[in-house]
Amino acid sequence: MTEILLPVAGGSLQSYRLQGRALPAPAPGARFNRIAYSAAHVVADPFAETSPHAGATIDWERTIAYRRHLAGLGLGIAEAMDTAQRGMGLDWPAARELITRSMRETRDIPGIRIASGCGTDQLDPRDARGVDDVLRAYMEQLEAIQSLGGRLIMMASRALARVARSPEDYRTVYRRVLSAAEAPVILHWLGDMFDPALAGYWGHDGFDGALRTCLEIIEENRDRIDGIKISLLDDAKEVRMRRLLPAGVRMYTGDDFNYPALIAGDAEGHSDALLGIFDAIAPAASLALAALAEGDTARFHAILEPTVPLSRRIFGAPTQFYKTGVVFLAYLNGHQEHFIMVGGQQSMRPLAYFTDIFRMADAAGLLRDPEMAAARMRRLLALYGVGG
Repeated sequence: MTEILLPVAGGSLQSYRLQGRALPAPAPGARFNRIAYSAAHVVADPFAETSPHAGATIDWERTIAYRRHLAGLGLGIAEAMDTAQRGMGLDWPAARELITRSMRETRDIPGIRIASGCGTDQLDPRDARGVDDVLRAYMEQLEAIQSLGGRLIMMASRALARVARSPEDYRTVYRRVLSAAEAPVILHWLGDMFDPALAGYWGHDGFDGALRTCLEIIEENRDRIDGIKISLLDDAKEVRMRRLLPAGVRMYTGDDFNYPALIAGDAEGHSDALLGIFDAIAPAASLALAALAEGDTARFHAILEPTVPLSRRIFGAPTQFYKTGVVFLAYLNGHQEHFIMVGGQQSMRPLAYFTDIFRMADAAGLLRDPEMAAARMRRLLALYGVGG
């Protein structure tokens, strides 16, 4: 068994023996009885001369290869979302190129499902003077995505949160954008734990008022809405909303703390999935969803439950920096040769965060080559002056 010295509280080192039990490879062509999207990260180009304030520089070959990996596991791709550092290093020009390349370079994969983030991030919220500015920004992105034949995920807008004066402003913007959509849209309710600039979204500070306005918008535009992803990290709120959705409108869980039970569902329904954690636990997600489709709920939970402590650590406060943990796991598993992120965001978590992820990923069977993962962990530790 592979062993590695890891730092513990107080700065001392403790030997850790890897379990070394990687999950089996999912069978090709597995079928699911849930729609499952993985939001996907981007691989930075580590050799580009850039700065945290410049545009994103991306290793396109590795970035697209990872999307092909996810698709090969049966997962859809939620493209250019917050997992791809949208609004945290990935600006709209880079996001547009990412969407274009992703759609073009995966079109040979049978049955691939891609939905792309449509937002307003080319508009600095400080420059927005009213809802018309927000509408123009949304429409620019909508037209760019639809010109490629793409489907939309209507992302929450920082600019709208800044300029909206009432719930009616949200109704106006969503009505106008949805009326221009050529195919049913997935809405995204992103909580302020992911993005503090979205506090008060839907025109309310409290959940009850926000829920009421959001449901009214959905009801009014139900024929143009595929579903809604809510990312509030509160399973009770998701279940409550799920039971109130109009018939035919899906709930896509964005709850990276409680996803197994929400996907499994109950006698009154279930959630489909659009999750950032699926990027990090893709093999487990694929195996578990295939088991669920075969009616083996016990195996579904047995595979996914060990991933929950890992996900809660990755998405722990400050939650907006969860992308660091997602990219770290991609590095440990050999999907990229470095641990560098767009905008230098690999520095946004402490060393204890990475050692916890390493242990938890091992416990969940998510280190596909334990010896390689240990060697890469040692490289990171060396940067902190640990080991020798």
